[in-house]
Amino acid sequence: MPLIQHADYQAPLWLPEGHLQTIFPSVFRKVEGINYVRERISTHDGDFLDLDFSKVNTHNQSLVMLSHGLEGDTSRQYMMGMVKHFNTHGFDCLAWNFRSCSGEINQTKRFYHSGATDDLDLVVKHAITKGYKKIYLVGFSLGGNLTLKFLGEKGQNLYPEVQKAVVFSVPLHLSSSSKTIGWLYTKRFNKSLIAKIKAKAQRFPAFDINTSIIPKIKTLKDFDDAYTSQLHGFKDAEDYYEQNSSLYFLDKIAIQTLIINAQNDPFLSKDCFPFEKVKHLEKVYFQAPKTGGHCGFYQADYQGVLWSERRALEWFLEN
Repeated sequence: MPLIQHADYQAPLWLPEGHLQTIFPSVFRKVEGINYVRERISTHDGDFLDLDFSKVNTHNQSLVMLSHGLEGDTSRQYMMGMVKHFNTHGFDCLAWNFRSCSGEINQTKRFYHSGATDDLDLVVKHAITKGYKKIYLVGFSLGGNLTLKFLGEKGQNLYPEVQKAVVFSVPLHLSSSSKTIGWLYTKRFNKSLIAKIKAKAQRFPAFDINTSIIPKIKTLKDFDDAYTSQLHGFKDAEDYYEQNSSLYFLDKIAIQTLIINAQNDPFLSKDCFPFEKVKHLEKVYFQAPKTGGHCGFYQADYQGVLWSERRALEWFLEN
């Protein structure tokens, strides 16, 4: 049954609600012992992607590939924690940075977005050329939406090397989630996104990016209306949301895939909890712990590993 009713996650008593469960691990958790080896690959349109490998065995044929969230990168604690946990259990890992997220502005007019599956496809194909026979996908938030859309688009034509997937804190329905996210998070994201717009406009004047509208941007939808949609070929924010919401791609997914969304996630709308829909899906499983926040899942008995990291390993090892 694709709807998994039970979740053994319990938040600490001193992290009583979703905002604290989101913010505490993001700010205070430190993950050490990861030594990435960076590789830069070229895209089909003359850009680049920076990939960070963490390998444990030169002859390993199993790889966990991780996709980060909005304005994240491979150094975020939720990425490095997952990498460390899988490395400890014998898996090589590949954490990849979306365009403009690796510390250097990218070379094309476009950036990245919730449905830019062409880049994820390129990274998967690159991993296959490395000789990996079993590839497992992990996605967080925007990276989770991207992963699900990729799997749905590929359907039965997915590369046979890709075995399973697990995603956390996914805005399955982008439009309603853009209205749910609070001002504190919006302000932080917009500050980072707008800085990139300014940097690209200054570095590449030939792109003719209009920065005069920046003072009018107050919400994520404002930003998506002004830039995300326009730079990536969509009519407006709503068109972008409608075409890229992974909720509409779930029924085409052909490998075992687990979606985990905490019910108190401050980023997610009620449309991101499709309890009835998943009952009718063959390959997509849905688990909704009552607590956990957004990419949080810090637990009372924390000993360097989050509940989400244990759950991901458990999912991949299940037959």
